[in-house]
Amino acid sequence: MTITITAFERSPDGGKGLARDTRVRWALEEAGQPYEVRLVSFAGMKEPAHLALHPFGQIPTYEEGDLSIFETGAIVFHIAERHGGLLPEEPDARARAITWMFAALNTVEPPILELVTARVFEGDKPWAGERLPLVMDRVRARLDKLSARLGSADWLDGTFSAGDLLMVSVLLRLRMSGILDEYANLAAYVARGEARPAYQRAFDAQLAVNAPSL
Repeated sequence: MTITITAFERSPDGGKGLARDTRVRWALEEAGQPYEVRLVSFAGMKEPAHLALHPFGQIPTYEEGDLSIFETGAIVFHIAERHGGLLPEEPDARARAITWMFAALNTVEPPILELVTARVFEGDKPWAGERLPLVMDRVRARLDKLSARLGSADWLDGTFSAGDLLMVSVLLRLRMSGILDEYANLAAYVARGEARPAYQRAFDAQLAVNAPSL
């Protein structure tokens, strides 16, 4: 059965790999699964056909046969459960990898998204100068703990897993802020993720959609 995912017709990040469909593309590339992409405009995401796939009118979605699911974490987990390469076989290691998936999305990403909001959408507000340092401190509080836990290891728990895939994807959002550079081991960790051939294929595929026409 053909796997079909949805992605932005024109991504807000211009193809920098920050749109969440890149995480799904990466997971599929790691799992060695071919897939098709249906591009959706911002207007199209609010149409009934897309809302039937994603009730909140967002991307990505995942379709395979009679199965239709949404939410990036759920999609990556489904891919990891169904195909090899993203979760360890040993039960305890598998449970730890899944824990890191949740940690990436539920613990580390929220303050990072708050920082993106503060910088991009609230930067012109009169109170932005007071709010931004507080948000950055909340991000650093998470990174302090993550950096200490990672230490000098290549990956969060032995071999690369879906937990690393999501954590690297989350941390990539910090690159423009400069905060990631304050943590040498985390910056190197992200670079290792980006260097994986599967990530490169996913990034290039998303960039190709957003590259300006000649």
